[in-house]
Amino acid sequence: MNYDLIVLGGGPGGYVAAIRAGQLGMKTALVEKEAVGGTCLHHGCIPSKVLLQSANLLSLIQTSAEFGIEVSEIRPNFATLAARNEKIIKRLHRGLTHLMKTHQVDIYPGMGRFLSPMEIEVFGVGEDGSTRIQSERVIVATGSRARPWPNLSIDGKRVLTSDEALANPTPPRSIVVIGGGAVGVEMASFYSAFGTEVTIVEMAPFLLPTEDREVSLLLRRSMEKRGITLLTGASIDSIKDQGTDFILHLKGGATIRTDVVLVAIGRDPNTDGLDLKKAGVMMEANRSIWVNEKMQTSQRGIWAIGDVTMRPALAHGAMAQGIYVVETIAGIERDLINPRSIPNAIYCRPEVASVGMTEERAKLEGVPIKIARFPFSANPRALIENETEGFVKLICEESSGLILGAHLIGPNATELISEFVLAKNLQASVLDLKRTIHPHPTLSESIMEASGAILNQAIHL
Repeated sequence: MNYDLIVLGGGPGGYVAAIRAGQLGMKTALVEKEAVGGTCLHHGCIPSKVLLQSANLLSLIQTSAEFGIEVSEIRPNFATLAARNEKIIKRLHRGLTHLMKTHQVDIYPGMGRFLSPMEIEVFGVGEDGSTRIQSERVIVATGSRARPWPNLSIDGKRVLTSDEALANPTPPRSIVVIGGGAVGVEMASFYSAFGTEVTIVEMAPFLLPTEDREVSLLLRRSMEKRGITLLTGASIDSIKDQGTDFILHLKGGATIRTDVVLVAIGRDPNTDGLDLKKAGVMMEANRSIWVNEKMQTSQRGIWAIGDVTMRPALAHGAMAQGIYVVETIAGIERDLINPRSIPNAIYCRPEVASVGMTEERAKLEGVPIKIARFPFSANPRALIENETEGFVKLICEESSGLILGAHLIGPNATELISEFVLAKNLQASVLDLKRTIHPHPTLSESIMEASGAILNQAIHL
């Protein structure tokens, strides 16, 4: 079967690319080994946020007396939580399946591998167990998988990655989370809210090592106040299975005993089994696919997007890349995607979000900057919601006032960051943000106030 476009992988990047191709009239095939939506919908982004929403609601109920509402008994029901999680996933999956039909995208369930740059063999389809499809244009969007810990078998009960933890949300008595990145702090926030004794072990000196340092330090203080033990700058020498629990030996002699270990040390690109050599596609040292700024691989007619390129490993980045590639194929003129305009969003408590340069990066690059912060403790809506922890930090170019970076920690940070993304894309200055009228009382006023602070015009600071 010949197609105008073949997409390998039905995660956020792949299914968005396939839908956009269908909208543009391309005859499109989508190859997916499990279910449309990929890891993000079924094992990652969506189920993790379902669990974290329950954790946030529990935390709110526990402080309800401060709002004048007394609650006599709180009883978490994890069976109901798991059922709600499954219900949301199924509903979103049905919606994606409907969109595929609407845009006449042919779905091939199975694993795809290259026979040549233009021919794909899909295993698991047809009477003989495989079928062949051809196209002069292929997008590889096969995503990534959780990286395991050496010599530690993931059993889904006592040793977990985020995939297993999200499928079975019942909290253990104690858990050690190996890794203090986005997944690690999100899972720690969930378990801690439901009473699990949580320890995070992170090799870097800071939590969220790629985020702005001030954000990382405030997050640390917040998590420690909630009883989470944080061991940063710590390395694990060995993990010994005692049968009923584990003992982790750290470099320097310290030990930790725990019931459950959750491994959150990053993700590896899914390139195994693709036979990329037959397609003439070059790979990086970490087994991700090399691409240029247009997401083109080393082979003409083949593109790669999302986690399989690790630039960056974010669902919304993959979605944007998918649309960019398809529209480029269709001859639609597009600006290149600026990696510094792709936001980070971390749904721990308090939430963290950022876009652009950190203060540390700007100083390293020798960029003359101005910095301002506005605390949520001075924002009326944050006070009303009893969510005053955190701040908005703004970094701009000293001479022009153009926004170089924005870093938020606090209530609804993952929603508020979009205003800064738009501002960066439009090359807006802090003066533009300062003069934008924001509704009162809202959390978004903190953006206006931070912009005013850089100009020494903040009203409520």
